[in-house]
Amino acid sequence: MFIRSSQAFGIAVTIVWSCISGIVVAGDKTKPNLLIFYSDDQGWGETGCYGNKEIPTPNIDSLASNGVRFTQGYVAATYCSPSRAGLLTGRYPTRFGHEYNAVANQSGLRLDQVTLANRLKDLGYATCCVGKWHLGNGMEYRPTKRGFDEFYGTLANTPFFQPKNFVDSRISDAVREVSDPNFYTTDAYAERSVDWLEKNRDKPWFLYLPFNAQHAPLQAPQKYLDRFPDIADEKRRLFAAMLSAQDDAVGRVLGKIRDIGQEENTLIFYIADNGGPTQSTTSKNGGLRGFKMTTYEGGPRVPFLSQWKGHWPAGMVYESPVFNLDVFPTMVNAAGGKLSDSDRLDGVDLAPYLTGANKSRPHETMYWRFGEQWAVRHGDLKLVMSRGGSGKPELYDLAADFSESKDLASSRPEDVTKLKAMWDKWSAEQAPPSAIDVPQNQRNRNNAPPRKKAG
Repeated sequence: MFIRSSQAFGIAVTIVWSCISGIVVAGDKTKPNLLIFYSDDQGWGETGCYGNKEIPTPNIDSLASNGVRFTQGYVAATYCSPSRAGLLTGRYPTRFGHEYNAVANQSGLRLDQVTLANRLKDLGYATCCVGKWHLGNGMEYRPTKRGFDEFYGTLANTPFFQPKNFVDSRISDAVREVSDPNFYTTDAYAERSVDWLEKNRDKPWFLYLPFNAQHAPLQAPQKYLDRFPDIADEKRRLFAAMLSAQDDAVGRVLGKIRDIGQEENTLIFYIADNGGPTQSTTSKNGGLRGFKMTTYEGGPRVPFLSQWKGHWPAGMVYESPVFNLDVFPTMVNAAGGKLSDSDRLDGVDLAPYLTGANKSRPHETMYWRFGEQWAVRHGDLKLVMSRGGSGKPELYDLAADFSESKDLASSRPEDVTKLKAMWDKWSAEQAPPSAIDVPQNQRNRNNAPPRKKAG
């Protein structure tokens, strides 16, 4: 990690540690601010920097030009809630049974799991979640019980206009339905984020902004629809309008960070929660096979960007595989926290890889399990059992065939055996699914081997 001399001097002068708790006192401005944009059901090929020429996304693309674009950025689950569980814990969500979506008030992110917000709050950060939570509706699962000082948004999926299951913790923790007919979630999330940043500009802050865009239902105000008069397909025009609104929201937040003079001291990630569900929303996965809720590349490979001016190289394209699980250790280390084996993280700190201190891959092996669907990637070889496939494990060389079009299983049986044994060992270490909402197409079809309980 590169540290400017002025920052080093500031660190030496201003950091004060509490002898009792080890927490940095409020007002420490040497610590980086931290921001996560999390897009919903977006699709790998839907922003300009990933090849979309139909829908301008200049603000999202600016993160690539000013920072790093990851060509092989993955999420550890191809479904909304477990993807978020992985992001906020730095662990495979299957390790603690979060294989599917949480059921309303019955379940959520397991209460013994430490979140990124928990860790950063202990390090003296102001913390806020604005957007779609989807990690449990019950009071004990909500953001303000999981390390966030403030929450403004919906507890799960909802319409964009007059959303239901909406909470504004500044008012109360009660769930309500927004009655204002002009309320549009994407715009409102940008407005609240900007307001919160202004109120917390004098302390280190962590803002988690998980949009409900681009999730169905496809809805957008006329002002965004008017930007795409040449798109004839109504569904595609709505998708374009929603993405344009999201790009505006990203721009408003980035603009506020510049206005308060904190752009040089803010570490930012922009990631989608899973691949796009093309048929239902028109989301495009950039030539990848599969889509949301599959383990082909179109399910877990997503848009993945990071900007940290003065630390990450500007305009860098990073080709090695990375995980959303890496955000947790990257941010905790950047904030001055200490990680150890007892944290049992599956993510890694990306800093040494992006600065060139470590030339190896952040992850040599990656795993996925989603009911009867599963995959393991080792090096560039991927063994996958996915919906829409042959019904037996398929082997692909992603370096030569990123669209998974040429199954090598019959010509390389020794690799099939090796990778399947690796996946079996990993799967046996995972927890069984907890009380969750099993998707209709996964019910009574989980043929994974018996698993021992994992912590």
